[in-house]
Amino acid sequence: MPRNSGGRRGPRGPRVVDTILRNLLAYGVAVAALLAMAGGNPHAARSTPAVYDARTDEIVGTWRCVEGTEVVFRADGTATVSLLNGQERDYDHGWRLSGTGTWKLIGREPAGWNYGQHVRLRLPDLYKWTFELRRDDRQTLELYFFYGDPDARSAYVLEKDP
Repeated sequence: MPRNSGGRRGPRGPRVVDTILRNLLAYGVAVAALLAMAGGNPHAARSTPAVYDARTDEIVGTWRCVEGTEVVFRADGTATVSLLNGQERDYDHGWRLSGTGTWKLIGREPAGWNYGQHVRLRLPDLYKWTFELRRDDRQTLELYFFYGDPDARSAYVLEKDP
């Protein structure tokens, strides 16, 4: 029985298959390159090890960041904030808040972007921050939150006064 309408196998049959396969391979390479350029770098989104051993006394004190930012956490759960930027996309709006509020070290309840403990800071009727926790090379605690485009994961880091 004939394989094609002419009753004979055409000379272009295998070449067509080869061309299709080559085109699919080229498209696959192009798609992989585009994905890599669009954020497929596995080192771009490294996760931060979660902190589970933070103590309240490690949080109590004065924490500072750029341009005069200061947050004072007191042992009684109150806080004073000076020129603290908004987090995540609010940071892009350029506003900064000052005032008094409350804070709490929270455990494993859902909060922030990473697992582990977080510090929740509230200025009543104004704003709420959720600080991520991490430890530096010396195992000193740092507080931070993300700002700007969530995919960029830029961090606003506060360091505690000695």
